[in-house]
Amino acid sequence: MAFQNSPAQDYLFSNHSGLLKANGSAQEQKFMENLVVESIEIYGQDIYYVPRTLVNRDTVFGEDSDSQFDSARAIRAYVNNAEGWEGQGELLSKFGVRIEDKTTFIFSREKFKEKVDDLETLIVEGRPNEGDLIWFPTTKHLFEIKFVEAEKPFYQLGRGYVWEVQCELFEYSDEDLDTGITEIDAIETAFANAITVNFAVGGTGDFTVGEIVAGGNSNVTAEVKAWDSANRQLQVFNRSGIFTIPETVTGQTSGAAWTSASYNTLNNVNTEDSIDQNFVFETADDDIIDFSEGNPFGSVGSTTDTTI
Repeated sequence: MAFQNSPAQDYLFSNHSGLLKANGSAQEQKFMENLVVESIEIYGQDIYYVPRTLVNRDTVFGEDSDSQFDSARAIRAYVNNAEGWEGQGELLSKFGVRIEDKTTFIFSREKFKEKVDDLETLIVEGRPNEGDLIWFPTTKHLFEIKFVEAEKPFYQLGRGYVWEVQCELFEYSDEDLDTGITEIDAIETAFANAITVNFAVGGTGDFTVGEIVAGGNSNVTAEVKAWDSANRQLQVFNRSGIFTIPETVTGQTSGAAWTSASYNTLNNVNTEDSIDQNFVFETADDDIIDFSEGNPFGSVGSTTDTTI
């Protein structure tokens, strides 16, 4: 029997309402999310997420050299490259050896919300932030987040389930690290710009390592790195300004009080003399340039010299 289409009708299938959609149902999406969480919990590593606090943001360059890191949150993350660090590794440049290790961490979005986002005030809420830090206890490395990939894998069942965080080894530049994790905070103690304050005879008490000291006149604060009571020398870092000479410097915890006599802001005690030569250059340049001259190029065009 021959098929007849009379009268003519449209036989194209047009009713898709009862079919399974590629975007998936809410139950399917939740099932996929649970699989991701379980996988990262099994195969991931324990890390600490360290959020950044902006202190003095440069609105032109979008940078903040005075950033603070005041907390750290434990969370599981999957290390994307199990064969080792990415990046160029160790490079010998004209400034010495540079270590350019990179890696990628993968967070479950659900766990990141629970372990970090709900507990901290992030610069951009709801996701990892560029500029935040990640401490990897297994290798004792501190990484800085450079980019957050939000679309890999690409919307499985219509949703994203992970944050892929691309990181580089953190280059410390005098930021304030007070996270409560000893190994992280020790980075500031070891590498922050630290100076020695010399005190006059007649003070009382002993400063304690880690406490905050404050100047009585200048209101400048700093954190104690070391105290030499025999020589009356106090090493401090994380200064908020310049101490007045003389003024009474008081320990906020110990109650020790001594009168400042002298100090040198160019002599960083956290670096070797062969590396840190700021003080050497500052004293040697006096033999080359006469800094007492107001205008070393002459007095032409001067608004104060009436003889020309």
